[in-house]
Amino acid sequence: MRISKAGLLVVLAFLAPVLVELRTVLAWVNIELSVLETAIIGGIIIAVILVWAFLPENGDEEGAERDVSNSEL
Repeated sequence: MRISKAGLLVVLAFLAPVLVELRTVLAWVNIELSVLETAIIGGIIIAVILVWAFLPENGDEEGAERDVSNSEL
């Protein structure tokens, strides 16, 4: 996992106000989004974040934990 569970929760929680304000910003340039369209965009963004978060780190396809102890120093 590329991010901690707590970090992932914070990112997903921060996404809600960003999506709401996205509608406001787009309204300034005459692009109107319905609530359904905003929910679809939000769902796509959440899916992309979750896929990224659960991909193995640095091409480590087995998902094995690396030893990061300082015993060799």
